[in-house]
Amino acid sequence: MAIRLLLLLNVLVFNSFRSFSQTTNLYFPPKTGTAWAAADPSALGICPDRIDSLYHFLETHNTKSFILLKDGKIVLEKYFNTFTQDSIWYWASAGKSLTAFLVGQAQEEGLFDIHDQTSDYLGVGWTSAPPDKEALITLRHQLTMTSGLDDTFTPTPTQPDPNTCTDPACLNYLADAGTRWAYHTGAYRLLQDVIAAASGSTINQFTKTHVLDRTGMKGLWFNDVMYGRARDMARFGLLALAGGVWDGDTLIHDQQYFHDMTHRSQELNKSYGYLWWLNGQESFMVPGLQFVFPGKLIPNAPDDMYAALGKNDQKIHVVPSKGWVVVRQGNAAGYTGIGGDAVPILFDNAMWGYLNQLVCSPTSTDEVIDSQLKIWPNPASDGWWLESGTAVERVDVYDAQGRLLQSVNGNGETGLWINAAGLPEGVFAARVFGDGKIRCGRLVKRRG
Repeated sequence: MAIRLLLLLNVLVFNSFRSFSQTTNLYFPPKTGTAWAAADPSALGICPDRIDSLYHFLETHNTKSFILLKDGKIVLEKYFNTFTQDSIWYWASAGKSLTAFLVGQAQEEGLFDIHDQTSDYLGVGWTSAPPDKEALITLRHQLTMTSGLDDTFTPTPTQPDPNTCTDPACLNYLADAGTRWAYHTGAYRLLQDVIAAASGSTINQFTKTHVLDRTGMKGLWFNDVMYGRARDMARFGLLALAGGVWDGDTLIHDQQYFHDMTHRSQELNKSYGYLWWLNGQESFMVPGLQFVFPGKLIPNAPDDMYAALGKNDQKIHVVPSKGWVVVRQGNAAGYTGIGGDAVPILFDNAMWGYLNQLVCSPTSTDEVIDSQLKIWPNPASDGWWLESGTAVERVDVYDAQGRLLQSVNGNGETGLWINAAGLPEGVFAARVFGDGKIRCGRLVKRRG
């Protein structure tokens, strides 16, 4: 018992420090009005031409709004065509992450425990599964998309999208809860009914009192989908960046739940928390497929990023290591493939290609040739291992004409691999960003 108590105290101390450190240097906009402090992009080393390139990319891919926050302040905010700061748009499945936050608040209030059976709140027979199989399903299974309910059956005229259907007739047994990961919106949506049943209020009332009023967010659930402005999504992203604290007001004290929500929740899909998508894992799954893809969910994005992702490329990206929140609203960006329409991720990767190149020079720094920078083998045919004496934020590779050929995210590591694939024979310049400096090196590619 003493050991368990000591471990618990260690967790509480660690999480308290984490929450404090996350919120100490963050800016929070006022709850009322439109005032929101801005950060000067040039002071962050961002080049105007690279902002223009990012905006052109976004506009040509059906984007309606885009926001980039740094430590809570607005670095970039852009609305396209007729869309404005006050325009309302749907969050789609990005709202799932908000629901996960609400579940944590409800559990903290003692309204339920996520390990409770779902039938305790929705009643026996909320599915068409055999009673003993339905009894296996807990709220945590709904949070982690492991209910075992069938997400695959054929659409009918009355149920054109069975994956979103919440009627018992649509919720059929396929596997025991906890043994199968599948992106099943119908099973998820009933978490809102659980919150309503346990709290005695509607999901809109609960959301308003527990999140909206305390952060200045505006929004409304309609047919289980959240609607709001781009800045509302940015406020929620900032709340997540701050560990559930808004300008000194702690919306969720249970930092263990917050940690579990934004970290791996099971081993079936290692890139999924509690209704949040996780980057930097060794494999991932996507909606509609029972296949485990090797590698990171969004390779161009920082490894510590967690994201609220929705249909037609609705995005909230939270990156603690950079202090960034990225929001995108709009129609489908036109990238097809992995993730399908439900949670498309190829556009995310392309967008991060532009985000990684925003900074063309650091602030108040010198460009130096540093003996601590080691590159080998050099010359090389396949690529180079680069090792720095300090943490690397990014490596840009240029040709002899000064054209940027590739940008590699360093993720704060001191060593990383620069792939030579696609580069011709020749000499290239490497600019290594980190520790407030740009360190320069030379890469030589020879024929393999």
